[in-house]
Amino acid sequence: MFKVKNKGLLGLFLSLVLVLGLIIGPVQNPAFAEEGNVVKLTIVHTNDVHSRVTGNDNDLIGYARLATLVKELREAGNLILLDAGDTTHGLPIATVSNGESIIRLMNQIGYDAMVPGNHDFNYGYERLVELNEMADFPILAANVVKEDETRDLQEYTIIEIDGLKVGIFGLTTQETTYKSNPKNTEGLEFRDPVAVAEEMVVKLEEEGVDLIIALAHIGVDEESHPKATDVAERVEGIDIIVDGHSHTKLDEGKLVGDTLIVQAGEHLKNIGLVDIEFVDGEIAKKEAKLISFEEALELEEDEEISKEIARLEEENQKILSVAIGQSNVELVGEREVVRAGESNLGNLATDAMLDITGADVAMTNGGGIRASIPAGEITKGNVLEVFPFGNYIVVLELTGEEILNALEHGVDTYPELAGKFPHVAGMTYKIDPSKEAGNRIVELLVDGEPIELDKSYTLATNDFMAVGGDGYTMFEDAPIVGEFEGLDEALIKYIEKIGVVEYEVEGRITAIEEVPAEEVVEETEEVGVADTYIVKVGDVLWKIAEKYGLTWERLAEFNKLQNPHLIFPNQKILIPAQ
Repeated sequence: MFKVKNKGLLGLFLSLVLVLGLIIGPVQNPAFAEEGNVVKLTIVHTNDVHSRVTGNDNDLIGYARLATLVKELREAGNLILLDAGDTTHGLPIATVSNGESIIRLMNQIGYDAMVPGNHDFNYGYERLVELNEMADFPILAANVVKEDETRDLQEYTIIEIDGLKVGIFGLTTQETTYKSNPKNTEGLEFRDPVAVAEEMVVKLEEEGVDLIIALAHIGVDEESHPKATDVAERVEGIDIIVDGHSHTKLDEGKLVGDTLIVQAGEHLKNIGLVDIEFVDGEIAKKEAKLISFEEALELEEDEEISKEIARLEEENQKILSVAIGQSNVELVGEREVVRAGESNLGNLATDAMLDITGADVAMTNGGGIRASIPAGEITKGNVLEVFPFGNYIVVLELTGEEILNALEHGVDTYPELAGKFPHVAGMTYKIDPSKEAGNRIVELLVDGEPIELDKSYTLATNDFMAVGGDGYTMFEDAPIVGEFEGLDEALIKYIEKIGVVEYEVEGRITAIEEVPAEEVVEETEEVGVADTYIVKVGDVLWKIAEKYGLTWERLAEFNKLQNPHLIFPNQKILIPAQ
């Protein structure tokens, strides 16, 4: 039966499995035997994995545990394994090979079909077609057609199991045209999912199928148009919609008419299951449930999948050592700098966001910048250390007032270090820390001109902030006008484009100092000034203090620095006599 780490918990886990109705697959239930032939089928489904294939002990199940569950369920009975998209993009384990690594793992686990999500188009449509050719299963997209009316991806597939025919067709969100780089979908038409679903039901009924599944990357949240619930309401004949896109956790599915909609959240934090019973070829029961992370944690990791993931990560290291450019300066991403003020790395990153999106302005949070890049050769690995989270770029439509409110939020605890501190491009702002929170931005210029509060602007940010992360709630309901590559990919492309990096802190973010420099000099004359140090790009106060055998606290006090973590190139630091 199920292989678990803790054998003492085997009985408890099997009890759970019995409750979930997972075991004793095709064996007929005597209670139904007299009434007719009973066939049981389990559908295992995943969605919005975003390449989180490596499990952990916190919240991610991972492909190795999934493989164990799938293997054991297949041994017990009839099983179909489906993925509802946004799978082949996200983290370096996927992006380094342009998705091939994920397809190879899915082949190994034994997926039967998937539908492409909007982010599966992130490498371009031609690459998606190549991934489809690599897959041992079909990538289904019934509503994706080329301009010449031909198609590269199948509309549907039929799987025969135990005398039954299961028809599965794919539906991809029409939002893909702007929720992936628009260049990735040039020459494609994403047709109305409702209309296409109606056509698919007719085709599959003509094929004589016993079960119709819409494998969809559409979503059930209010932002989706149309929603999976709209498809269920308007199209008769769909038995199950295996959905993705909205990252929704439906513990027992959602029944709309006769259609059961299922979705398992995101990042493989849950595994979706649907148990179906047929009596004489007719559906007698269909029930949805989720295997949670806590339950799946007791599964042993499949050894072959674990080894393959380890091999892929080792291979990636060779690719990550490849040079993409040169920097003549250190690109500063130290916590003390990026969470309290402008940095040349923050400037470079936000410029990359503008370059790839064409937005009016860009903003990203200092807490998302996790490392510096030393002067010299820049590798892909350097960039992935800066942006390790797999965040991607989102373009929002906002008023000038909403952008101002966002910046006010980002600096409301200044000069304290804050992960939400906003780095920007296409605009500059000035902070007066003496003012109360909410009224600290005393100057905000877009392209050198004062921002117009009632004017609409496009703002490039990251997906974390776009959904209200770090408290940026003013972004939550803003219209999304574009989704693009990962922050790491955008920065890599931008560095490759410019070749040699010579970025500096240039005054995009400035703070009004409360104590004029002359007053500092007057107050320090009594103690005695031994030297004057001119700040260079990349300097931090503790390094300067160490040079003179002092503590950074002593330097901060002597110079009356309001924010000791925020110093600027060409700023004078007075060194006290000892």
